Amino acid sequence: MSQILSPRQAEELHKSMIAYLNSMNQSSSAAALQETLGISSSFDAPTMKRYEGLLEKKWTSVVRLQMKVVKHCGHTTASLQAELDQATPFSLLSRRNQDPASWLPKSPARLTLQSHREPVTCVAFHPILFSGSDDNTIKIWDWELGELERTLKGHTRAVLDVDFGGPKGGTLLASCSSDLTIKLWDPSTQYQNIRTLPGHDHSVSPVRFVSSSGSLLVSARYCVKTIRGHSDWVRDVSPSFDGRWLVSGGNDQIGRTWVATLGEAKATLIGHDNYIECCVFAPPSSYKHLATLAGLKKTSLAGNSAEFIATGSRDKTIKLWDSRGTLIKTPVGHGNWVRGLVFHPEGKYLISVSDDRTLRCWDLSQEGRLAKTLEDPHGHFVSCIRWPLVV
Repeated sequence: MSQILSPRQAEELHKSMIAYLNSMNQSSSAAALQETLGISSSFDAPTMKRYEGLLEKKWTSVVRLQMKVVKHCGHTTASLQAELDQATPFSLLSRRNQDPASWLPKSPARLTLQSHREPVTCVAFHPILFSGSDDNTIKIWDWELGELERTLKGHTRAVLDVDFGGPKGGTLLASCSSDLTIKLWDPSTQYQNIRTLPGHDHSVSPVRFVSSSGSLLVSARYCVKTIRGHSDWVRDVSPSFDGRWLVSGGNDQIGRTWVATLGEAKATLIGHDNYIECCVFAPPSSYKHLATLAGLKKTSLAGNSAEFIATGSRDKTIKLWDSRGTLIKTPVGHGNWVRGLVFHPEGKYLISVSDDRTLRCWDLSQEGRLAKTLEDPHGHFVSCIRWPLVV
């Protein structure tokens, strides 16, 4: 004990032990301990009185300290668990008591990625994150750590869209721009620009790989087909999950669906009062909710990959359509242009972003009511939204 305590601390402990024994009417034991420890006879009854209760006070202090340590460790463990939950892309779906079907984004953002010098116009996942910007660059990010990995330069004007796809074993990054071109970048060669595809006469707004054919790219890949039908600028195009269908929309305020391989029009979506900024096919997981909205008794529609469509417009509305072009619901709530739409992978929600600086979640199981709003998540206009492919 004397090796741990200083001589003064040891003396204080010995005297408090003797005083404790005396207070417990164990005077013979106290005298024996005093003799054994060599405490001088000057440690008499009046002096001993000052040490009574000292041992109990020290002991209870240790107990209180132990309780504080345990409490602190509990908070620290909870904090570390929260950090661990956020350390992997699958954490949002793997947390205890977290239902993947009902998960919605919440503030604050887990990461904020900063490097672009001008507004970010587009993002894409696969499985890392790509972003395009009005600063003419594409940036590649580690989206788990929020770290910038690479900057791609090649476009001479704003990058308007990016997508990742291509044939198995030969996946590519595609980008399109206001410089009238599409560029292909090869991950296997440190994202070198391996091909530039000209052909458009105006800014190329969207670019998408068609899922069913890794070699087919919309807007172009050696331009195997030009689909005509819109009377003005086409602002967005999106393929169905199996690549059989396309939906497009733009300045003529009309959405259109197409047979992808033939370029034949299937349906027109008429109802918006301003430019259509975004359009997307609903996934089969949402069909049971959308079928109810449409008043359909049959909800088993999984065989059709283009059964329902969502469009967003500068008229501040979102519209939900069936495959025939019939309007089934108009969720209203945004105060400015609707710029991006994505369906929740589990099909229960539609998520939208807007120039009103909000992200809104619409519950399709509750007749499309507004379920949640994130106010000003970016501090400015929110121009695009994409869901990670890993979910």
